[in-house]
Amino acid sequence: MTKRTVLTGARAVLPEGVREDGRLVVEGTTLAAESPGGEGDVLDLSGHWIVPGFVDMHVHGGGGASFSAGTPEEALTSIRTHREHGTTTMVASTVTGDLDDLCRQAAALSELAEEGELAGVHFEGPFISCERRGAHDPSLLRDPDPADVRKLLDAARGTAKMVTLAPERPGGLESVRLLADSGVIAAVGHTDTDYDGTLEAIEAGATVATHLFNAMPPLGHRAPGPVPALLEDERVTVELINDGTHLHPSVLELAFDRAGAGRVALITDAMGAAGMEDGRYPLGPLEVEVKDGVARLIEGGSIAGSTLTLDSAFRRSVTVDRLPVPDVVQAISTNPARLLGVDDKVGTLEPGKYADLVVLDEDFALAGVMRRGEWVVRPLGG
Repeated sequence: MTKRTVLTGARAVLPEGVREDGRLVVEGTTLAAESPGGEGDVLDLSGHWIVPGFVDMHVHGGGGASFSAGTPEEALTSIRTHREHGTTTMVASTVTGDLDDLCRQAAALSELAEEGELAGVHFEGPFISCERRGAHDPSLLRDPDPADVRKLLDAARGTAKMVTLAPERPGGLESVRLLADSGVIAAVGHTDTDYDGTLEAIEAGATVATHLFNAMPPLGHRAPGPVPALLEDERVTVELINDGTHLHPSVLELAFDRAGAGRVALITDAMGAAGMEDGRYPLGPLEVEVKDGVARLIEGGSIAGSTLTLDSAFRRSVTVDRLPVPDVVQAISTNPARLLGVDDKVGTLEPGKYADLVVLDEDFALAGVMRRGEWVVRPLGG
């Protein structure tokens, strides 16, 4: 007999808006329409919010583990860590490395994607600008030769979801076209390109800005750089890291105002220290020190990803940035699910989709997480 759970009393954020005293029915792994029959397990969640499970399309690790290790054990540790913070769907992001090593990582991660543990693989590097490399090893960077891009896609066995590259590098635009033709997201990031070069990349098929504002030329009044080109084009979704370190609140507001909530994807860009104490951690072949929750390279001091989890990003977006809750839901769940091509299964609370949801208290702190009908974090008293 299929397990049935009924959630009552909470404010539920649905595609049509916020339903006060919302009622959601979970049957097995999916959300169900109201139907006659026994109530099953009834949980009163009055005073709480229910929102769709978070979807992180750019995350490198967590819980002291890294996807770049290329082992199932480390990958599963990262996955569990972020699930406990509400991320029920995620893409595994790699960092710049030797091409053969990246292929090995992709092969290992693709198995977890085939098993449903991951939504796919994101290659951040090695096809990026040395001038805007951030926390990537400069000795391992290379131009985006389409043959090398194809090699990574083949290694991922159909699970590659996104490749971040600098379109101004030799082979950049050709690689963007290859990715677009292959059904893989071409993301502009870690780039030193200008406004016109960004427009060319968008025309070639680029549809995502990797952590907008970070690792790219700043906005200028005579030389505007890539930022306004990425914000103004309706075909582009912009990633934002809302941890209070990567972006000033006014810059976050600018991005939401210009792009609109429908073209923003809130991400973590988290490395292995997410969910952990301050200390030293690896990031690919480099070493990072985390102090007061901020990750920086030991050599050079560049910001090295984040220690963010999406429950913290959600709470900050609502309580600090004062964004409407439905807009945050769109940016943290609905939009990334659409971009990844999994919006038929996740990203909104609708009958027939997976019962992936997050319960938040009245202060927007995480109180519960359900994935595919099973509690990862069960609400207290529930």
